[in-house]
Amino acid sequence: MLPFLQYCGKKVKSLLLKITGTNHVLGHRLWAKDFPQFSEVIHTQYLIVGGGISGLSASRFLSLNNKKDYLLLEMENHLGGNSSNGQNQFSKFPLGAHYLPLPNKENTEIIDFLKECEICLGTDKNGEPVLDEYQMTFPQQERLFFRNSWQNDIVPQRGITKETQKELTRFFKMMDTFREKKDIHGKYWFTIPVHDSSREDEVVKLENMFFSDWLKEQNYHSEELLWLLDYSCRDDYGLGLDYVSAWAGIHYFAGRKNNWSKTYKDQVFTWPEGNARLAQHFSKYTAGKHLSGHLVFEVKINDNVEVLSFDSVQKKTKKIIADKVLFATPQFVNERILGDKRASSFHYVPWLLTTITLKNEFGGDEELAWDNVIYGSSGLGYIYDQHQNLNQNLGEKVITYYKSFSGNDCRKARKELYAMKEAELKTLVLEDLKKAHPLIEDFIVEMQFHKIGHAMIAPVPGQIFGRKTQAAKEPIGQKVFFAHSDLSGISIFEEAFYQGMRAAEQMI
Repeated sequence: MLPFLQYCGKKVKSLLLKITGTNHVLGHRLWAKDFPQFSEVIHTQYLIVGGGISGLSASRFLSLNNKKDYLLLEMENHLGGNSSNGQNQFSKFPLGAHYLPLPNKENTEIIDFLKECEICLGTDKNGEPVLDEYQMTFPQQERLFFRNSWQNDIVPQRGITKETQKELTRFFKMMDTFREKKDIHGKYWFTIPVHDSSREDEVVKLENMFFSDWLKEQNYHSEELLWLLDYSCRDDYGLGLDYVSAWAGIHYFAGRKNNWSKTYKDQVFTWPEGNARLAQHFSKYTAGKHLSGHLVFEVKINDNVEVLSFDSVQKKTKKIIADKVLFATPQFVNERILGDKRASSFHYVPWLLTTITLKNEFGGDEELAWDNVIYGSSGLGYIYDQHQNLNQNLGEKVITYYKSFSGNDCRKARKELYAMKEAELKTLVLEDLKKAHPLIEDFIVEMQFHKIGHAMIAPVPGQIFGRKTQAAKEPIGQKVFFAHSDLSGISIFEEAFYQGMRAAEQMI
């Protein structure tokens, strides 16, 4: 009883709350375009607008193909987009994407990148990849709070009915079949990048219906299975199974082939700072070739392309004259810059990330897994940012809680998120976490809320293969090109990587 009473007695007297987020205030100036006349002119062969993974990947591709005359502009004060991070005195932590699954063996370009980053150290005599295990998840990788206790793995197990177990088994066997399914041309029905997937009528039919409707057609009704699938969709796409397409729902399980390594099947690459580590690996391609705090607001296409950009640090406008321009920016931004309505129907899901610093005693004798999920939760659980710490952690613990705002009105959810203050956000997060940790508030030292209004594209029916998406990919006059994960319909690192690479290749 003594340790329990000690835990209860450690009530936090003061709690620091703060809010961060993307620079939406500067971004919203695109509506008014109240910028000064340009006072500086810059010339470059290739201009890249947007410093997320697509823009960084494009920079790398240009450099590797001996195209050195390029410049990258980014609105934020850092590169990486949703692959960014924060840091306190105890740990780095992600402010967006936080892991990379092992690539398919067909993704040779990403495998080359992993070798370049020394994440993949080569191959052994049997052709197996040799991976840096310190950059992968350690045990315990994931756990689920289910029926009032923690279990290993996030597939519900304890006390489920035989009917539920049969549905789980049947579903995963079906996904195994879909994972290998190809069309008459040898194209996978589901693969990464999405661009390489089959466009057969049966495939397109799946992309034009809701995942929930398809599950009903297949007679899946188990509460535990449907929760797992809804959680999976919210985790990767922001929206649950009632809103995403059946193709996207199946792709979550069938797009990754698990065929690169026989040794490492379930592990993923991850770092305390999340995918900001991957963004950092691109830095040698942007050194001296990028300008942060620059908001592009106007484009004119003639024999060349003239771009006006506002420098938010020096408070002046610059004109950049380029032979060709690549917009590695989301389509809602392109719409404001170019006055183009091609992608006005795209749905972007808002997200809230909450990094919580806790007294070391949090969790008691229970080991925190890397990924900690709560059954029935409106959030997506939390990751333990010090998961890969090889030393005994004697200081505070740092976790990051994720929540997507799944629903049928992303714009309304975005406004509500931006309007929420610290106290409201604290209540929202703690009500969720207290389902598994009733006493968590007694251990909190600090909570940092990070709002991302347009965190990711939602693969609603018709988004991935639809006419509007295909039209938004088309270059303008072979002068202006486009690359962003929202053009794939799925917001993951691999899609952004290939979008940037392929658009740069098209541009040169």
